Amino acid sequence: MRPKIVAGNWKMNGNQAFVRDYMASFKECWSDKNLDQLSDLSVIIVPPAILMVSVSEYSKALGVNGFFELAGQNVSEYSSGAYTGEVSASMLKDSACQWSLVGHSERRALFGDKLSVIVEKIKQLLSEGLRPILCLGETLEERELGKAESCVRSQLESVLDAFSVSDLSKLVLAYEPVWAIGTGKTASPEEAQAMHRFIRSVVASKSADLAEAMIILYGGSVNSGNAESLFRQNDIDGALVGGASLKPEEFTEICAQCCLGQIL
Repeated sequence: MRPKIVAGNWKMNGNQAFVRDYMASFKECWSDKNLDQLSDLSVIIVPPAILMVSVSEYSKALGVNGFFELAGQNVSEYSSGAYTGEVSASMLKDSACQWSLVGHSERRALFGDKLSVIVEKIKQLLSEGLRPILCLGETLEERELGKAESCVRSQLESVLDAFSVSDLSKLVLAYEPVWAIGTGKTASPEEAQAMHRFIRSVVASKSADLAEAMIILYGGSVNSGNAESLFRQNDIDGALVGGASLKPEEFTEICAQCCLGQIL
């Protein structure tokens, strides 16, 4: 059975006071839900880069630093140099990150992250021993035109073609239909499962063993009301949570639902 992952992307939200209060509530909710019993779940928090050190320090002070890992929301395709405003993979590593998102739809649409740039960012992460979470997804227009699968295939194959099976084994994929991000709309469990199964079949064209082991998350308005039905699907291995991750009780409830069978 593949491990489960729930990652919470805070996006551009939060400040020092928010981090302090969040960590305190997170500790209480984690204890109340007995999440320390979950042996097969990894929890990842994805704060803005400027808050990473604070998240790490407050979590250590409260004794919850072992409950989750940290991820960057983005990474530069360059290792260092005159790139004002960028954050390198080595900087993420130095800030106690183990992961980073790559290719989030907001990065693709708002900041012009091209397929070739995403490949370079993954190279930077792997060079520092960090694990990429590669985001994939189609727009509403692409889905309505019947192009959802071809869009996702193109995004995925650009990465599959650029790396060895060994490197690809370090990736986690996250399917996020763009039309469901922050809209309150969620792909039905059946729609999500169909795309996850398709993604796994594309990976299988590179390696059947890689496809079977590949962790694929679902993202797009995931909350405690729809998480369990999504997690029951065979090819959905967890979630990349957006707005709901800003609420510790909601986020930890989603974590609990991801491995509901273990909490008895």
